[in-house]
Amino acid sequence: MTEGWSARDIPDQSGRTAVVTGANSGIGLVTARELARKGARVILACRSEARGREAEALIHRQVYGANVEFAPLDLADLSSVRAFAETYPHDRLDLLINNAGVMALPYGTTADGFERQFGVNHLGHFALTGLLLSRLRAAPAARVVSVSSGLHALSALDLTDLNSERRYRRWIAYARSKTANLLFIHELARQLRTAGSTVVAAAAHPGYASTNLQTAGVRMEGRRAAERVVRLGNRLLAQPAEAGALPTLYAATAPGVRPDSFTGPRLQGWRGAPARSSRAKWTLDDTAGERLWVASEQLTGVRYGL
Repeated sequence: MTEGWSARDIPDQSGRTAVVTGANSGIGLVTARELARKGARVILACRSEARGREAEALIHRQVYGANVEFAPLDLADLSSVRAFAETYPHDRLDLLINNAGVMALPYGTTADGFERQFGVNHLGHFALTGLLLSRLRAAPAARVVSVSSGLHALSALDLTDLNSERRYRRWIAYARSKTANLLFIHELARQLRTAGSTVVAAAAHPGYASTNLQTAGVRMEGRRAAERVVRLGNRLLAQPAEAGALPTLYAATAPGVRPDSFTGPRLQGWRGAPARSSRAKWTLDDTAGERLWVASEQLTGVRYGL
């Protein structure tokens, strides 16, 4: 990887179409903006129409001539995922950035009854990718990038309790959902290779980046003191969202990105320019990847057919 790689190094994206989930704030917003700055047509796939429209307007103000458009997508509702895929208006898709996520929330379930972190962070993106796969395969050099986290190292998946029904610990559930992201990319890359597809599936993580993700859980519970502590940590220790988005942008656009690679910040996986990132051995377990894949197809009803 190039020393000091930055958004200025993103290759020209003219003629390419990108979908960025969770593009209304944080690293998703930065990712969408920088792809648009380089000429890509970007679909801002967001749950909230109000915040999605605000992001659309903001990018138009920041990037002259930006080609961005909002489209509704709620990853916590598989009917919304299917509606997004069914109404996707283009013949091909060059970049799918599976960025949206939730972190360390109190226990809750999605519209389909899945534990919320597993349902949003993994199953929603699994279904979305499968439903858009034909459009990705129609592009000559398409990529799928899933945003995981260094905190995946806190826990392997419990394949016998994917929805944390026996015991729910919010940070362990988060870590398992981020492990699921990496296992998904591992198995998707294997299946694409077996099918002879040129689509590249890769993963990235932002390190410690200051976004709304860290405060959502404590805000939902009304824990104002904890929210203030988290905001202080973001201000003093975290890198800005602009820096946190760089590993995702690198994985999505840099030449020579390998399938099943994992890109994160250079300095101890915390901050800095994009670099190859270490990952727990369980995220490279073929058997676990296959079992998660089968379970995900059964839970979502989405069959990839590779």
